[in-house]
Amino acid sequence: MFETWVFFIFGAVLLVSGMLVITARNPVHGVLFLVLAFFTAAAIWLLLRAEFLAIALVVVYVGAVMVLFLFVVMMLDINLERVREGFWRNLPLALVVGGIMVLEMVAVLANRTFGAGARQFPAGYSNTKALGRVLYTEYAFAFEIAAVLLLVAIISAIALTLRRRKDSRAQDPSLQVRARPQDRVRLVSMKAETDK
Repeated sequence: MFETWVFFIFGAVLLVSGMLVITARNPVHGVLFLVLAFFTAAAIWLLLRAEFLAIALVVVYVGAVMVLFLFVVMMLDINLERVREGFWRNLPLALVVGGIMVLEMVAVLANRTFGAGARQFPAGYSNTKALGRVLYTEYAFAFEIAAVLLLVAIISAIALTLRRRKDSRAQDPSLQVRARPQDRVRLVSMKAETDK
């Protein structure tokens, strides 16, 4: 009973923070509400005994993606008026997508209430261990392909954003090795000066 109340409280916080993400006037506040939404979703994953997914959500999204979003939003000079222009134009599509998501949630809750019950796991069952066993045995090849695709994506992102800067200075070791003293130093003979 206590777990059900905690789930509903976390669900309410998640819904409110999700609404505040899209209605916040300040983009930094929107990003911070998104961080709260991710933390609350991770707490719900923990309630559902999916510890690995909860930790992955916190580490990947809150620890990396949201920090990146926050730095980008704070460093860019965003014109808020131009951002708000598209709100009413995109509202019908947003309502359709939101309605579909609500119908999916109602279907899941109705199936849980009126349909089959949740599967009972034996004592000492670890979903992280089960996920690792399935991931590294049955889906090992797909996991390796995903890793190679991510590596190619990282290399491509670096190659696309790498540009030569005009103000950067670099040394050419081959030119330094080929240097001769007579090319660098010029001896000039001058008359000695005497004090008068």
